[in-house]
Amino acid sequence: MRAVLLFGGGLAALFLLLIASLCFGEAQVSFKVVFEALLHRQDILSHHVIWDMRMPRAILGLFSGAGLAVAGVLLQTVTKNPLASTDTLGINAGAYFMVVAGTIYFPSLLHQAPFLFAAAGGGLAAMCAYVLGGGRSSSPIRLALAGMIVAMVVGSFTSALHIFHATETQSLFLWGSGSLAQLDWKGVAYAWPGVGAVMIIAFLMSKQFDVLNLDPSTAASLGQKVDLARFAGLALAVLVASVVVSVVGPIGFVGLVAPHLVRLSGVRKHSWLIPATALWGAILLTLADVLTRMVRSSIGEMPVGAMMAIIGAPCLIWLILRRMKGISGSYSSSSISIGTIRGRIRFPVVAFIMLCLVVSIILISMTMGGTRIPLSQLFIGLIGSDKAESYSFLLHLRLPRTLVAAGAGIALSVSGVLIQASVRNPLADSSILGVSSGAGFGALLVLIAWPQVSIVFLPIAAMGGAIIAAAVIFLFAWRKSLNPSVLILLGIAASAIGSAGIQALIVLGPLWGSSSYIWLTGSTYSRTWDQFLMICIFLAVLLPVAWWLGRRFDLLAFSDDSAIGFGLSVRKTRFAAMTVGVLLSAGAVAVVGTVGFLGLIVPHMIRSLIGHNTRQSIVLSSLLGALLLVLADAIGRTILAPVEIPSGLFITLIGAPYFLFLMFRSHNRKL
Repeated sequence: MRAVLLFGGGLAALFLLLIASLCFGEAQVSFKVVFEALLHRQDILSHHVIWDMRMPRAILGLFSGAGLAVAGVLLQTVTKNPLASTDTLGINAGAYFMVVAGTIYFPSLLHQAPFLFAAAGGGLAAMCAYVLGGGRSSSPIRLALAGMIVAMVVGSFTSALHIFHATETQSLFLWGSGSLAQLDWKGVAYAWPGVGAVMIIAFLMSKQFDVLNLDPSTAASLGQKVDLARFAGLALAVLVASVVVSVVGPIGFVGLVAPHLVRLSGVRKHSWLIPATALWGAILLTLADVLTRMVRSSIGEMPVGAMMAIIGAPCLIWLILRRMKGISGSYSSSSISIGTIRGRIRFPVVAFIMLCLVVSIILISMTMGGTRIPLSQLFIGLIGSDKAESYSFLLHLRLPRTLVAAGAGIALSVSGVLIQASVRNPLADSSILGVSSGAGFGALLVLIAWPQVSIVFLPIAAMGGAIIAAAVIFLFAWRKSLNPSVLILLGIAASAIGSAGIQALIVLGPLWGSSSYIWLTGSTYSRTWDQFLMICIFLAVLLPVAWWLGRRFDLLAFSDDSAIGFGLSVRKTRFAAMTVGVLLSAGAVAVVGTVGFLGLIVPHMIRSLIGHNTRQSIVLSSLLGALLLVLADAIGRTILAPVEIPSGLFITLIGAPYFLFLMFRSHNRKL
């Protein structure tokens, strides 16, 4: 009966969805016409549309969903991680980056062998995530975080390529959001041999994969080559994902949701698990494709990758809340340590040195840009002397812009300190918890839905999106006492939803090449005294609260039982730290856009100097964050003047490799 329901019911559902996919589209086609075309094709327009456009799309969705689902099964088996999939390990992001890079630098070679580019990028990203996550000893949370960090790093480089090569990459945006649109059978002819071969090989190796569920020593005693089977599973997953991504683009959640749906029925053996997961993966992606065409609006069709995220993210939330007992969330298993310098520098000395550096960098940065100002003329220009009329724009352009960058750097860095203290994990910040993507989605939603609204409402919408994303996470995590592991995993799900929404809005709206897309990467361009006043209000209200609660936040570094033993209300304190951190991040996003990695790397740098002390970390992180973002703003507007590099992109390009180095150096070190 289980097999009948799993396969019989699945095949029936897939058949109905395939028929529906042939009916919906730019022009509605009735069921009668579809069946007539399938049984007795004639030389009429509707039959040609069904056979030459909609049928290839439907078949490609079937193979793509099956391939991604099988890749998810293999990755979860190899890593023994229920959260492993092609998107959580960064495979999709790596493949996308290599295809974009190939389009720019090696177009002829990419046209001949797109699979090689996708496989190289996906394989490298998967290996980085696996190694940085701790390899065989990784926990589900640590591996998911490592994969998300790798995806963020690769995505930052992809964004850089999109910005600096807009003409060459503009056509890749729809594909980069996941698209099954086809004009002929070429995509199917390219995809089905690779996907079919991988599924057959995986099915034939079912017994070897079953053995991987055992303890490695037990499997070795049975004569099994565990390392070879693990490598084969990883290689097959990367290969099939690369084939799919090279045709339809990066589509997430299929490989995460489909295996869990099948496992709910009690199937454990891979000889049943692989074909059943392939079937339900095809169902999921076909369902997402049908929904995208059913909800088609006047501005276009939503990318199927975005629709799949909308379907899959709630499933991930359900999985987290229902199966959290089986997921290890201990501090030691999901965090990293970068160590401290041997001779710690005294706090007053470090604070004084950083304060002097911040003031110096602010002054120097105002002399840099497309129009250079001699340092000797800077002070004359600032005080508005009659001798410096040509430099009066300092008070209206560069000074507010520089001060906004400093304020946003302070807010993001302190936000990182508080969020990491709250979730007891130095891999967390507002980007991980979905706050940044929520803010970006809120801002773009206003630009798309109400383009006539004044630009003044952009930061308000961004702040609203950030707060809503955080509120949803808190709502689901409250019943779990705001468990750090639950918060991080829910944040990953919320971030996926926000990112999918951003992708859909960019594709549907006329935003490519506009300032709104640049804003998404974090930009201080054209900031005025109004934005400076806004960030000052956030800092004036929230920084004293963070300082006042600093000693309580110190106790969150201990286990919950130890903190409770000290008389601390853990849930209320964690909620306070998260609230202040999220509001600070929302204020920064509202004035400069989404700046990644600053809240990740700055607290690490400060801890390496002074160790763990929340109050001291707040002060020093504020200074270092302001210094870094002001420096990024100055260099970004100078190095390619008059073209500007967005400050957030510049921070990411510098901070991401640094952070990956820290993870690589310390993945075997306990905090």
